Amino acid sequence: MPGRYRDSHPWPLFGLRITTPRLELRVPDDEDIPALFEAARAGIHPPDEMPFGVPWTDGVQEDGAVVDFHAYYWTLRGAVSPGSWTLPFAVLHEGQVIGTQDLKSEDFAGCRSVSTGSWLTASAQGNGFGTEMRAAVLHLGFAGLGALEALTSAWVDNPASQRVSQRLGYHHEGETLIARRGKPTPHLRFRLTREAWEQRRRSDIALHGLEPCLPLLGAA
Repeated sequence: MPGRYRDSHPWPLFGLRITTPRLELRVPDDEDIPALFEAARAGIHPPDEMPFGVPWTDGVQEDGAVVDFHAYYWTLRGAVSPGSWTLPFAVLHEGQVIGTQDLKSEDFAGCRSVSTGSWLTASAQGNGFGTEMRAAVLHLGFAGLGALEALTSAWVDNPASQRVSQRLGYHHEGETLIARRGKPTPHLRFRLTREAWEQRRRSDIALHGLEPCLPLLGAA
């Protein structure tokens, strides 16, 4: 398995991987985070657009941004518990980090619901990676953890994210106004049921090192 000490590390999530025909997804360790930062700093979206609820890319070029970037991933890592977790998978294509795909849940044992978020460096966009990496974490959520639903959202002017959701079988469930850079902007909500996922279930996605992680994710 690529990634240094992952097989033997006492934190089981460092051993968790998802593989697809073109991608590998893994929980980033301290050697992956700098590569993620460089992928983000290379550019994700035009300056006049903002696909994220928290406009973190506005400051990614500033001095000290790399410190905040590391702290964010360390905070997520330290906050993982059966009652609340976010897995910010690093996405690799041909060994190069090209973005992240998050899978998160609150009280998974009780609700069996997950949600997703993601970004891709600009040079990797337009190749179908967004759909493939979302399909990867959905496979983890439904096939690996036993989720009953998956939720996601997108700004009304982010058609690329909306198309990914549509391709994977999500249904549009409504919208709400959320402040984006200080202006109220429609934010669309989408839901994927287990039944709809089963209809599109892929046979070319594999999970590795999952079993030791199940208690930590409330899915034992």
